[in-house]
Amino acid sequence: MDDEIEVTVDGISYKLSELSEAAQEQVANLQFVDAQMAELNAKLAVFQTARNAYQSVLQQLVPRVPQ
Repeated sequence: MDDEIEVTVDGISYKLSELSEAAQEQVANLQFVDAQMAELNAKLAVFQTARNAYQSVLQQLVPRVPQ
């Protein structure tokens, strides 16, 4: 079983170990940025949920104005 990491660039798959050191560094940079973006997206989902809850409570607390 071949567990080697492969990356795909422009539709072509490459084994990570066969790439140059510079290319491997860029793969590591992409992995880092992808992880940071995933973390930010998770935080954003939490913040959006909290915002929705606060807005819902506020709507219940303000006086109703007849239209």
